[in-house]
Amino acid sequence: MKIEAFKDRKPTLDLEAYFDGQVKAWGLFQDRFGTVHRQFTVDILGHVEGDELVLEEDFVYDDGEKDRRVWRLKRLDAQHYEGRADDVEGTAKGKLCGQAFNFTYVLRLPISGRIWRVNFDDWMFMHEDGVLVNRAVMSKFGIRLGEVTLFFRRSDDNTS
Repeated sequence: MKIEAFKDRKPTLDLEAYFDGQVKAWGLFQDRFGTVHRQFTVDILGHVEGDELVLEEDFVYDDGEKDRRVWRLKRLDAQHYEGRADDVEGTAKGKLCGQAFNFTYVLRLPISGRIWRVNFDDWMFMHEDGVLVNRAVMSKFGIRLGEVTLFFRRSDDNTS
């Protein structure tokens, strides 16, 4: 998929405006066969700090596990971003175009007492009524492991 295909699609995604404040997300992880393994919710507090968009993400999984990730995204130009988080290896690369944002990175995931370095190809799409849809494909050594799907809504969005 090429992000330029979304340049004229509406509504346009403005990352800084969308994530400034409280955002709630609902998600799930499916393996490569389509089996749902985990569901979760995320409470996100976003704010601009200097030249970075800071996203404080608090996860609660359906098995009671909790996790936290803090993203620091820096806009490099009108379309390009780079991002950092403690469990991300190196720098994440992002590109924004129209209603879509593509974000690629390597996440260090703890699995069965070991740390796996997993590639994420993350796509966000802005929809009507303030809904942001996120679909990420996870892979390792070029083999697709599964997908993460999320739906975001701003806490101050009163549309139904």
